[in-house]
Amino acid sequence: MSKKEMICIVCPMGCRLTLQEDINEERGYKISGNQCHRGVEYGIMEQVNPTRALTSTVRIKNASLSRLPVRTDHPIPKAKLFECMRILDHIEVQAPIQMGDIVVENVLNTDVNIIASRSMA
Repeated sequence: MSKKEMICIVCPMGCRLTLQEDINEERGYKISGNQCHRGVEYGIMEQVNPTRALTSTVRIKNASLSRLPVRTDHPIPKAKLFECMRILDHIEVQAPIQMGDIVVENVLNTDVNIIASRSMA
């Protein structure tokens, strides 16, 4: 059985989690070291399908600044972060834009949108 140690980043506690494969557990892993229930979910998701929120910028025309801050509206698979950044390198939006406007819809077929993080006139 494989064993992995990690630090939980869900809350400021920074619990040291130990994940161990266990076929007797409902989700296939036994988690120890967590001080709250969120650590269990984080540990399993980090092992099975790690995801991250992405923040970046895109070019914007006719605005007071040349870059518009953007972010994902939900975390995306960690393996797709660099591919998503390559897409954002080629995006240019037109001002005005409102915070929350969708800049890229369903990026990489993940059902996650890239949205504006601020408004620009």
